[in-house]
Amino acid sequence: MKRRNFLKYLGVGGAGFGIGYVFKQATKAPGAELIPYVIPPEDVIPGVANWYASLCTQCGAGCGVLVRVLEGRAKKVEGNPLHPISRGKLCARGQAAVQALYNPDRIRGPLKRNGGKGSGSFTEISWKEGLSILSRNLSDISKGGKGAGLYFLTAPARGHLNALLKKFMATYKSPNYIQYELFQNRNLLFANRASMGAATIPHYDIENTKYLISFGADFSTAWLSPVNFSYGYGQMRQGGEVRGKLVSVEPRMSLTGANADEWVPVKPGTEGLLALSMAHEIVRNGHYKALDSSGWSAFLNKYRPAAVSRMTEVSEETIRRLAREFAQTRPSLAMGGDNVASYSGGISGLVAVNILNHLAGNIGIKGGVAANPEDPSATVDFKNTITSFVDSARAGRVKTLIVCNTNPVFTTPKALGAEEAVRNIPFVVSLSSHMDETTALADLVLPSHTSFEDWGDDFAHPSVGYPVYTLMQPAVSPVYNTRGAGDIVLALLKAGGANPEWSSFAEYLKESWKQMYTANREMSASAPAFDGFWEKVLENGGWWRSGEEGKKGLQVSVGRVAAHVQDVIPGFEGAEKDYPFYLMLYPHAGYRDGSGANLPWLQETPDPMTSVVWGSWIEINPKTAAKLGLAEGDVASVESPLGRVELPVYLYPGIRPDTVAVPIGQGHSAYGRYAKGRGVNPMDILPAKEDKRSGELALNSTRVRIARIGAAGKFVKMEGSTKELGREIVRTVSPKESGKKTGDA
Repeated sequence: MKRRNFLKYLGVGGAGFGIGYVFKQATKAPGAELIPYVIPPEDVIPGVANWYASLCTQCGAGCGVLVRVLEGRAKKVEGNPLHPISRGKLCARGQAAVQALYNPDRIRGPLKRNGGKGSGSFTEISWKEGLSILSRNLSDISKGGKGAGLYFLTAPARGHLNALLKKFMATYKSPNYIQYELFQNRNLLFANRASMGAATIPHYDIENTKYLISFGADFSTAWLSPVNFSYGYGQMRQGGEVRGKLVSVEPRMSLTGANADEWVPVKPGTEGLLALSMAHEIVRNGHYKALDSSGWSAFLNKYRPAAVSRMTEVSEETIRRLAREFAQTRPSLAMGGDNVASYSGGISGLVAVNILNHLAGNIGIKGGVAANPEDPSATVDFKNTITSFVDSARAGRVKTLIVCNTNPVFTTPKALGAEEAVRNIPFVVSLSSHMDETTALADLVLPSHTSFEDWGDDFAHPSVGYPVYTLMQPAVSPVYNTRGAGDIVLALLKAGGANPEWSSFAEYLKESWKQMYTANREMSASAPAFDGFWEKVLENGGWWRSGEEGKKGLQVSVGRVAAHVQDVIPGFEGAEKDYPFYLMLYPHAGYRDGSGANLPWLQETPDPMTSVVWGSWIEINPKTAAKLGLAEGDVASVESPLGRVELPVYLYPGIRPDTVAVPIGQGHSAYGRYAKGRGVNPMDILPAKEDKRSGELALNSTRVRIARIGAAGKFVKMEGSTKELGREIVRTVSPKESGKKTGDA
């Protein structure tokens, strides 16, 4: 291969920091010649790496990363130190992204079903045939005016891929573009719109606060932007002259709770009541001095500590003390997280937290709640929900479904009936790169690239008080015969007669950034010409404006919030006498909603609170376990009014005696060798409860009963164990065997 051609494939970056692949040559065609490294090209120095600035897509935080590429292969991922979200840091999920790229169970090319739906029997086909099959289907939709029967279901998308998907659906005159994942923060967005007037997630300035109270916001593990928040928390504790205080209010101690100065084990579902009672004390004691204080006093009168203490099981003294400390320590900050959002009255609980921040004077200040820029690409459609999709599919209104990197068959409650709904759809197409439970039901699979092979961008949400636009560029050539999701959609637009002017998604992306550059004065001022600006964006991994966080745009009033705290006390399925324990579900630190369960690094990473690996478990307070005759490792039946699962018991002192907890993420029936058949999926025993206003599923909405069904068995955890538990981490051989292996015997 000549040097000139090599540069076209590799990109314009040499040793050191790469600045992107040359457009039109960004991907190596399947079957292209390999570079003979016996005599490497002059641009490749064995052992010297290129680093490409890009985007992590393992969750929705939008962290900037640097991908280390050595001789054409991605070897390591680190946080981008220039990026305002990641600040050079990265979580375990981000580190494991390399295994998503090189996963042996990736779909390696287009597939067509040749057996019954869900049989797992597929035939390999060409891209030409696969696109032709889908194009004919879409052509029939377009000619017949049947756009209402076309649905596009994708993981939350932002940036210019989102804009392209909207254009695609508009071309086929379909209103059914649905973004879904289990932890989509719909309740938080709705609560913010209801109480502060903006359906955005603000910047929680943990770094500069002095008193932080978390209402079920496990920002150390999986909530919103854990890398950014963990960095801010480190600065809060060590970066200033005054060490900030953290109080965690939650029924089950999370990793954030374990790091707190004080853990308040509130009764499940009453976190919002505690926030409102603290707000009552702030107004009563004169800490809130605005003209509408009398209105707030009347509104909060029924949330006096004496009454709330009985419901929350938190003492009056503690409520009054927390309110006093929160109001008098400046600045302070309250956050309402997934645990609160996951109740049937989650919106009310989150509105209560916003009220508390408002009355304490925390909105629009450094160290408090800062307004983030509104981004149209991050807007959530509260009407198009996963439940509305399932209802439409059951009724036969969904004729063609295109699903991209979301897995509703696994991540929705079994009672919702997502699997039966997908089976009822005549034609299902998946663009996912792994054979998950939803993709296994597809008629046609057109696998997309992983993030390290593709172009894209992301407008971080939540941001850090100012715009953060991250660019994703391919760091390596495609490993298998896959294509970028944007390129697939462009091909389908052409088939629909839209005749887009771009030959590739890379060109569309660059042109879109050029339009941003022209329209944005700050962008234009950063470089005299677009080409120089684009090169700098590729080098840095994106563009962001340095400056102070937003200080305007968020307003809370009594009139605005009054109608949104009516259901602050949630309901639970099952009578207390029959089902005595509250069931709390939470995202696993590595697997999150189950999307990380196919990566062995994450399976092998010990859970930070229990040290369990490669499985599921149920956390039970030791006092409760003793009453039930349960020992650690015993297999217990966990039964709700909707179903039953079996789980090994982990004795966990950091949970209320009336509460049990199970992590989400295991229990796959597909999704590759590392995920399939490990643990159980607790979603199987949940009711199909959805908030009708926001469309968020209520995960903390049922009671359960527990019974011992088996003695302690193999329980794989790292805590207090010196054994490998059959995983063969370290191999031991006898001297005789060693001699045979070396040829000495």
